Amino acid sequence: MDFLKMMKQAKQMQEQMGSLQEQIADIEVEGTSGGGLVAVRLNGKGEMKGVTIDPSLLKEEEGEILEDLIMAAHTDAKVKVDQTLQEKTQELMGGLGLPAGMKLPF
Repeated sequence: MDFLKMMKQAKQMQEQMGSLQEQIADIEVEGTSGGGLVAVRLNGKGEMKGVTIDPSLLKEEEGEILEDLIMAAHTDAKVKVDQTLQEKTQELMGGLGLPAGMKLPF
């Protein structure tokens, strides 16, 4: 591969990375637990955007269960964010001829 072609690909990758970062900000996923009793929404950066709790869990004696369900829903949403980012990155990098498995900073 010649140097000019490498520079052109680097510039193209830089432009695409800017586009990907904008797309990441727009991603929103929902993780659930307890059969849908608790839902957590995260954006592509992993920031929590909302929590929904079924009213049946809002009892004093259900506090510990509720805490566990919120944690589980957050974990579910985070896994979905990571999967979505991986898919978008693979789409972006597919045509650039980079080594498989190359990690990019976000």
